[in-house]
Amino acid sequence: MDIKSLRYFLEVAREENITRAAGKLCIAQPPLSRQLQKLEEELGVQLLIRGKRRVELTEEGKFLKQQAEEIIALVER
Repeated sequence: MDIKSLRYFLEVAREENITRAAGKLCIAQPPLSRQLQKLEEELGVQLLIRGKRRVELTEEGKFLKQQAEEIIALVER
């Protein structure tokens, strides 16, 4: 896991939509989806419930979002 993965995950969590998050991150949607899948595999948990138009965070996803926000804030300081 790296900072880039956490930033990508946070943007998806904020937007609740992978396509919109990809647009804000200036990357294509397929690489962003692959990055999220890789993060889930690395952690061994499902972070997102993918729907047709939006994604929802699982309990593990909510926990990671909270931790990632703190980590990113520390890195930016």
